[in-house]
Amino acid sequence: MTWIKTMPPTESTAVREALQKLAVLYPREYDPSHRHERILPESVKNDSIMTSHSLIPQAMYHAFATFGSLMDPALPLTRRQHEMIATTVSTLNRCFY
Repeated sequence: MTWIKTMPPTESTAVREALQKLAVLYPREYDPSHRHERILPESVKNDSIMTSHSLIPQAMYHAFATFGSLMDPALPLTRRQHEMIATTVSTLNRCFY
């Protein structure tokens, strides 16, 4: 659970617009409509790493657009390789997201 104040997209046009712009950069599986398919610990089921950055929507957009750009299918790495790198980094950081 995030311990900082977050701004849900339902309460902020800037956050909602940033998330909509980011959605086109990410693989389909990352879409919030697939959230119910994710297997997460109960303690973090309603958390979002993206909304933990929501107090500064412009920074949130740029930080996550970088990752979205790195996941571009036109790059030489396969999707499988992208996911393996992300999984390895998350594991090394002991991150469950």
